Amino acid sequence: MTNQINKNFKQAYLTENKDVIARHIEDSPFIDFVNGDNIVRGIYAERYFPISLDENIFEKYWLLRRKALLFDVPEKPIEITGEDSEKFLDYIFCRNLDGVKIGRGYYCLACTPQGGIFMDGILFKLETNRYWYVQADGQFETWLLANSNGFNVNISNPHVWVLQIQGPASTSVLKDASNNLLDESFGYYRSDFFDLGGQKIYVSRTGYTNELGYELYCPSDTNHKALWDHLMKCGAPYGMEFSSTRAMTMRRIEGGIRENLVDMDTSVNPYDVGLGQFVDLDKEKFIGKSALINANKENKLFGVICKKTVPEIHAKITKSGEEIGKITSGVFSPTLKCGIGFLRLNSPLKIIGEEVQMIMSDESIENCEVVDLPFFDQEKKIARGLDSTIPDVS
Repeated sequence: MTNQINKNFKQAYLTENKDVIARHIEDSPFIDFVNGDNIVRGIYAERYFPISLDENIFEKYWLLRRKALLFDVPEKPIEITGEDSEKFLDYIFCRNLDGVKIGRGYYCLACTPQGGIFMDGILFKLETNRYWYVQADGQFETWLLANSNGFNVNISNPHVWVLQIQGPASTSVLKDASNNLLDESFGYYRSDFFDLGGQKIYVSRTGYTNELGYELYCPSDTNHKALWDHLMKCGAPYGMEFSSTRAMTMRRIEGGIRENLVDMDTSVNPYDVGLGQFVDLDKEKFIGKSALINANKENKLFGVICKKTVPEIHAKITKSGEEIGKITSGVFSPTLKCGIGFLRLNSPLKIIGEEVQMIMSDESIENCEVVDLPFFDQEKKIARGLDSTIPDVS
């Protein structure tokens, strides 16, 4: 009898207090507009987001490449304010932040004292002594607080939610949505506030797909339903649809975009994964500088192309019978019509163009070719708006 009472009490508590149990996980304000029986949600940066909607992923992929997709993404802006904010951020990030301008985004890496990558994301200067850092997955707000001693700064979660509109038609969609205030002159990595259907939204010419695209940062006082309806109405004439992040993941990997805690983590430094251009060793002081000065500067992250299979995450890669690295990300590329993935080497090797062997989970062995990243559009002309060619689906 006692066990049954305890069971009933536990069930009642779980039912009535779901918000208490998951209070540290933020739910998307847009979830009610896309929720359904087939939705699969994940957690990223302490936020729920739709991983899958049981949609045709290849149809969504080609809509992304030929028209536009709207994504509800879990990227998390952190707000940094105070008179020491610029000095503090210059200490946190390994990129030189002298001369950071309002109205432009800056890709920044934060490293551990040992030089390992702790976080990556985009920094925006909204006004004097007010910044947003849009972080990837991980506990970055806590990291900032832990390293803020001696700086006059305030660090907080502004509860800003992020949408992305990506694809060749994205500029047309947002041009209509902004009543022609946002147009083709709004260049790569530019950012500003725009009125979108009566909602004041911060927009940046960035994304996670290597397509032409935009990110929309929606403050907590946004009328999310009004914004959603406005964007879908403006996107309809251009064939824009909502999608889970699966199509985004395919283009992320094709575009050579590294994901924190997947392709890079604290065990590797920026040079190891081909991001050394975002390290400024001439800066007077930043976390990890001493370690990075003495680090090997050779890249250890490459692409692999597999004609017969999709690379498996964590699969071992060998050459001449010796293990040389592992797969960190893998997907089928509809554009290249083959499997592609990221190979992280154990140590630097001159390996581009070489054939290597991938040991699958069933112990079968598949041959792969090592290539440079990204897999195509090496100069990012698509994302920069310099190549508007619409790809053929065939």
